[in-house]
Amino acid sequence: MAERLRPRTLGEVIGQQHLLGEGMALRLAFESGQPHSCILWGPPGVGKTTIARLMADAFDAQFITISAVLGGVKDIREAVERAEAARDGLHAQRTIVFVDEVHRFNKSQQDAFLPHVESGLFTFIGATTENPSFEVNSALLSRAAVYVLQSLTDDDLRAIVAKAQAIQAVPAIDEAAIARLVGYADGDARRLLNTLETLAVAAGREKLDRIDDAWLLRVLGERMRRYDKGGDQFYDTISALHKSVRGSDPDAALYWFVRMLDGGADPRYLARRLIRMAAEDIGLADPRALRLALDAAEVYERLGSPEGELALAECVVFLAMAPKSNAVYKAFNEARALVKREGSRPVPLHLRNAPTQLMKDLDHGKGYRYAHDEVGGVAAGENYWPTGMTPAELYRPVERGLEIRIAERLRELRRLNHQNS
Repeated sequence: MAERLRPRTLGEVIGQQHLLGEGMALRLAFESGQPHSCILWGPPGVGKTTIARLMADAFDAQFITISAVLGGVKDIREAVERAEAARDGLHAQRTIVFVDEVHRFNKSQQDAFLPHVESGLFTFIGATTENPSFEVNSALLSRAAVYVLQSLTDDDLRAIVAKAQAIQAVPAIDEAAIARLVGYADGDARRLLNTLETLAVAAGREKLDRIDDAWLLRVLGERMRRYDKGGDQFYDTISALHKSVRGSDPDAALYWFVRMLDGGADPRYLARRLIRMAAEDIGLADPRALRLALDAAEVYERLGSPEGELALAECVVFLAMAPKSNAVYKAFNEARALVKREGSRPVPLHLRNAPTQLMKDLDHGKGYRYAHDEVGGVAAGENYWPTGMTPAELYRPVERGLEIRIAERLRELRRLNHQNS
C-alpha cells in the first residue's frame, strides 16, 4: 500500500508545505535544475525517503540507497563505483546517494563521503531523526543544507486515509475509527499506512465492506494501546506519573513512566513534563532536580530511543526521592494574582534606572541604597515595592531539603527589615 500511495510528483506530497510549497526552500531547490547535498531531519514517517526519491527523479539521477543501520564502508565503496560508472558511461548520469539514519554511521564512515561530495561525484542526501548538530560530522554538515521536516498534521493523515480509500486499498471507514487511527499514527505516515494495510487484509478475510471503531479495537487492540494525544487515558496516565513523583513513590513513578513509553508516548513529551515536575514540586528544596531534568532531556536528544530513555528513568527516580517543595510555585501564582489585582503601579523613583543626565535631574535612582555597600550586603529596611502598596510575603519556604536553610535566611532578612523600617 505504501508503494501504491507513494507520491510521483512534488504536487502529490502530503505535508511539509513549509519546505515544498510554492516559493519555499526545498521546492526552489527542485526547480533550480542543480541538485545539492542536504540533510533531511525529522521524526519517522514524514516523507524523508520520498523527498529524496523525488529529487532523484527531478534530476534524472541514479538513486542509491544505503542504510546506516545495516551498511558500512563496503556499501559506500560500492556506491562510489556505481556513481563513477554512471558518470563515465555512454549516457552520463548524475547520482544521488541517500543514507537513511545517517546518524548511525560513525565518524570514519561519515568522513568517507567527503572527498566524493567535494569532487561532485555524487550528491549526498542524509536522513536522520536525531539533531544533526550532534550526530553528523561538522565537515559533512558544512557541505550540506539542513531541512527540518515536521510531523504530519491530523488533516495530513486524514488525506492519506482518503487517498487509500480513493484507490480502494481499504474499505470505507467510520469517522470514529478514522479519528482513532489518526491519533494512533501520531504524525507518522508510515505507521498509518502499515495499520491501514493490516486492516485491509483483516477486512478482506472477514469480507467486511465497512470498518467501524468497535471492529478496529477488536482487531488491533494490542497496538491501539498507543495513546490518542487528546484522549482521557493519555492525561490520566501522565497525571498518575506526576502524582507518584509528587508523592515520593519511585516504584509507582517508574511504573507509570514505562506505561507511557509502552503506550507510545513521545519521550520528548515526558522529558518536558519531568522538567516541569522539577520546577513545580521539588523547587528549591533540591535545586539539582531541575538541572538533572534538563540533563536527562539533553541525553535523550543525543541518544534517542531506546538508549536515551534510561536517562529519563534515572530522572524519574531522582525526582520521586527528592525533598518536595511547591513554595516557589505557590508564590509565583500568588504574585500573578497580585499583579492582576493591583494593576501596573509606577516604579518608585529610587528604583528607576538613570542612564542619562535628564533622568538623574528627574530624580531617577535618587536615594537608592547599593546593597553591596551595606552591612552584610543587605540594605535593611529598604522598600522595593511600589509607593503606597503594602509589601506581601509571597514566598514561604517549607522545612524540607535546602529550603530549611533558605527559610532561616529569609526569617533573618525579614527580621532586619522590620527592625530598620
